[in-house]
Amino acid sequence: MSKKNTYPSKAPREKAFLVGVEIFGEEGLLPLNDSLDELALLADTAGLEVVGEITQKLSSPNAKTFIGAGKVNELKALAEDTLSQVVIFDDELSPRHQRELEKLLGENLRLLDRTSLILDIFAQHAKTREGMLQVELAQYEYYLPRLTRAWTHLARQAGGGGGRAGGVGGVGLRGPGETQLEVDRRVIRKRISHIKDELEKVRAHRMRHRDKRKKSRMPIVALVGYTNAGKSTLLNQLAQTDVYVADQLFATLDPTTRRVDLPGGYKSLFTDTVGFIQKLPTTLVAAFRATLEEIAEADLLLHVVDISHPNALNHFEAVEETLEDIDAAHIPVLTALNKIDLLSNQETAQETLENYPRAIAVSARKKIGIPELKKLLQKSLYETYTPILVRLPYQQGNLISIFHESGQIEKIEHERGGVMIQGRLPGRLVAQFDGWEILPEDQIPEEEI
Repeated sequence: MSKKNTYPSKAPREKAFLVGVEIFGEEGLLPLNDSLDELALLADTAGLEVVGEITQKLSSPNAKTFIGAGKVNELKALAEDTLSQVVIFDDELSPRHQRELEKLLGENLRLLDRTSLILDIFAQHAKTREGMLQVELAQYEYYLPRLTRAWTHLARQAGGGGGRAGGVGGVGLRGPGETQLEVDRRVIRKRISHIKDELEKVRAHRMRHRDKRKKSRMPIVALVGYTNAGKSTLLNQLAQTDVYVADQLFATLDPTTRRVDLPGGYKSLFTDTVGFIQKLPTTLVAAFRATLEEIAEADLLLHVVDISHPNALNHFEAVEETLEDIDAAHIPVLTALNKIDLLSNQETAQETLENYPRAIAVSARKKIGIPELKKLLQKSLYETYTPILVRLPYQQGNLISIFHESGQIEKIEHERGGVMIQGRLPGRLVAQFDGWEILPEDQIPEEEI
């Protein structure tokens, strides 16, 4: 008889039960059901199995438990019936909501909200030291005001699974009384301060690299978009590289930069950045400041939209809001409507182009529209000029040189303390002159034209 090979079985996934709330008068970017569908995808990405969901419409959140008292009892019964180990709310819970719900749901149910779930996913996917530090900082700042039972969960997950959080400073973090909690908080604040210092070093290092790139005069394009829109796949097609790609939310966290050859012998640097999502935790936006500055310093943004998704326009608006939050809304944008190969009628993408600024329909996976996209990128970076009138102090010699080398000067006047230049600049360079009295063409006085 042949002996049967035996392999270790895969550990069963924890079962999760979802909770969604619709507040009258508060309209989210996504309808409640669609937002819960997205939460289910997040749970799946985190390694959880969704076994049910419950919803409630409220005029305002319950002061103690977010949902109504009767709904809490119903939730507990349903979670127990489905053998759930985790309950996930589709909103960020306040520390009080979390404490009260944990008491009522009991010790057998672990409580997460949308923010802590996203933090878990980031912790699992962060690979570089910078990414791990950013995630760890976001986790500490989120969990600090919630430092009770939730700490045991943080200790397991913080720092990308490295286990650093569980014994910071050699101090136990599960003391029974208020005094121990104060000790815990002091240790965590010290760790937060240390991480911020480390990230400032990372930020300074990135700034030096950006300065080098600017001196090379090679334009920088930042790929932005909702998570899982296909940015990494598109970068692979543009640069002919093999950036990691996975069909899941937040597959890549750390920015990746590649050189892309454009028509006419032109070149550009393309940076793939972390995907956005609705209700993106503010702690993450703050923690990933050094990474998100890669977007704010770009010459052009390539906004990738999954046009096959039923909520494509909502996703687009969510990204636009985040770009405003990180002060990147002033940068010129091209829109790539991706995944047209998944549409039953590809003409649908062409018909919706007018809903998006400077848009082109492509399929990164099927290589549809890639040559046309490259031509549009080359034109935007090297051929599209913006009329400006700018007054620069002589100390800004670098900007004056950029105007002479890359712009079209129509009028120049040397004044006391500075120089006034009127002319045209490639759109990708205009952002560098922000703050130096840039005037759009329709605002330039007639006598100066």
